[in-house]
Amino acid sequence: MVNEMVDKIRGLMNVRNDLLAGLVVALALIPEAIAFSSIAGLDPKVGLYASFCMATVIAFAGGRPGMISAATGAMALLMVTLVKDYGLQYLLAATVLTGVLQILAGWFRLGSLMRFVSHSVITGFVNALAILIFMAQLPELIGMTWQVYVMVVAGLGIIYLFPYITKSMPSPLVAIVGLTAVSMGLGWDIRTVGDLGPLPDSLPIFLLPDVPLTWETLQIILPVSATLAVVGLLESMMTASIVDDLTDSSSNKNRECMGQGIANIFSGFIGGMAGCAMIGQSVINVKSSSRGRLSTLAAGIFLLLMVVYIGDWVAHIPMAVLVAVMIMVSIGTFKWSSIRDLREHPKSSSVVMIATVVVVVATHDLAKGVLVGVLLSGFFFAHNVGRILHIGRKSADKGRLRIYTVTGQVFFASAERFVHSFDFKEVIEKVQINVSRAHFWDLTAVSALDKVIIKFRREGTEVDVIGLNEASATMIDRFAVHDKPDAVEQVMGH
Repeated sequence: MVNEMVDKIRGLMNVRNDLLAGLVVALALIPEAIAFSSIAGLDPKVGLYASFCMATVIAFAGGRPGMISAATGAMALLMVTLVKDYGLQYLLAATVLTGVLQILAGWFRLGSLMRFVSHSVITGFVNALAILIFMAQLPELIGMTWQVYVMVVAGLGIIYLFPYITKSMPSPLVAIVGLTAVSMGLGWDIRTVGDLGPLPDSLPIFLLPDVPLTWETLQIILPVSATLAVVGLLESMMTASIVDDLTDSSSNKNRECMGQGIANIFSGFIGGMAGCAMIGQSVINVKSSSRGRLSTLAAGIFLLLMVVYIGDWVAHIPMAVLVAVMIMVSIGTFKWSSIRDLREHPKSSSVVMIATVVVVVATHDLAKGVLVGVLLSGFFFAHNVGRILHIGRKSADKGRLRIYTVTGQVFFASAERFVHSFDFKEVIEKVQINVSRAHFWDLTAVSALDKVIIKFRREGTEVDVIGLNEASATMIDRFAVHDKPDAVEQVMGH
């Protein structure tokens, strides 16, 4: 509640910056929305309507002020087969179902799962995305005329140098407007936004997807919708975490899940494709001094008004200028300190970060990269915690009693080490295992304790386990078998 009040106060104080930032973002969204429509085999208006709808709705329903949502490349790639095999109407139905699944994810508070994503994975995700953003600009740079390179260099110069003159206007906006005027004035024949495809000339209208409401239809769209929902939420949650860091603020991840779902439902009902948060445009928004929801709303509204009512002017914007803006985003997104940290951070963290980058860049699939990073993080964590297990021993009662003191965590990664730390062949009357400084986490740990007790008993040694905490005792009482008649056969496999 307090964070939301602070966000509202900041938003009122930053109206001008929010509006200007929204204008910059809208200009940057246009070519990408058209390009993503092309990837999915769709008319440009499908991506443009989706970007308008996502940005507008998420401004009210999202959990992260200042974050931009629209049509994205990651989502477009997942639609290709469905569009090719069944057409636009089935995609619209899948988009609506995607929204429903995302709302359910927010309802079940799955956004809280972000706490399992390590900092190394987030850093790898950010760096990979920065590389992908830069790579996406290469087709607009390779084999072009000298005027294109002049435009890119001039655009970068304005973007980085104009703030030294004044910060009253976002430098990317100055670059776009100024260099578009120069290009038109000089009559340069270079690639423009209009060359990507026709811009829509009418406002979107509400429509229901024209598909049969049958079980067969659900079987067709559900696998696609489930994949879109997972990838969309993953990218949105990661982007929200990045914007949290950039703005030194917090966001409501579960509300963001539901917001993305609501936005996708609206998108499907106005003829738009499914979308999610965009890190590139979100970074542009933040770098343009925006922090509030107004900038996201303005981006959506400006986008629609520009393509419908002043499309002829927007079509003259040189792609080279927008390439300069996206290169700025790429440079600003990449965490350059992570290169230096490769030497200073633990090797396991560096491996996780590099693996995430490599998988994302190689597959162009953010979900696969993050999944690999999370799995590696879990593996290294389990390995490291499993090594923090110490079992001390001492004799008592004139050598007739051996006391083992277990310190650490006993679970699947440390269970084998736990078993091998006891001397079962030692001739001793009684063994006492003190586990007051240990915790048994899973069935593997319980099985390991069973093995230790039964091995000692087979040698004629009496065993006493003391110091079990309540959670460990509950698990052992339920699942341990060392006191059952057929314990040896169950545990030792004889």
